[in-house]
Amino acid sequence: MARIVRSPTAAAVTPAVERVLAIDPALRKTGWAVVESAAGVVRAIEWGVIHNKPALLPSGCLVAIRTGLNDVILRHAPTVCAIESTIFVQSYKTAIVLGTARGACLIAAAEHGLPIYEYAPREIKQAAVGRGAAQKDQVAFMVRAQLHLRETPEPDAADALAAAITHFQNSAAARITEREARRV
Repeated sequence: MARIVRSPTAAAVTPAVERVLAIDPALRKTGWAVVESAAGVVRAIEWGVIHNKPALLPSGCLVAIRTGLNDVILRHAPTVCAIESTIFVQSYKTAIVLGTARGACLIAAAEHGLPIYEYAPREIKQAAVGRGAAQKDQVAFMVRAQLHLRETPEPDAADALAAAITHFQNSAAARITEREARRV
């Protein structure tokens, strides 16, 4: 049996790279983004919106969402998924529609074994803009600035990019807390 010996400094030299598939679920316009963090530098890889035409039945929309996200996952090999949680809605019909779209997103990520983290819409806006009641255009503007994008993304893609930013902010806070708990 061969014995593999690794240098103790090899892990320290190679920075941890986390690649997030971030999703803003909706039946007709699901925003998605792939954002990477390496050595403290966050950069957007690709983003977009899965557009489903109004004539497409809801069941067809769910298939299109799952298929579209599957393609993104296969193309970019994310290591984790961040998704916007369900918002409070007045109509139970709207809640059901949003829940089914979210389910299609969760299935796509879960089929590839991605750990999934969810963030509240207010938390995402807070991370991107600095206030939880920000408008979509404010989120898009701030995401463009924070990620140094050349163009302003569509609102649903901007929301997905903001979810990725939220995930990285939360991940950094968790690592600091864990590190502090281990201090001697």
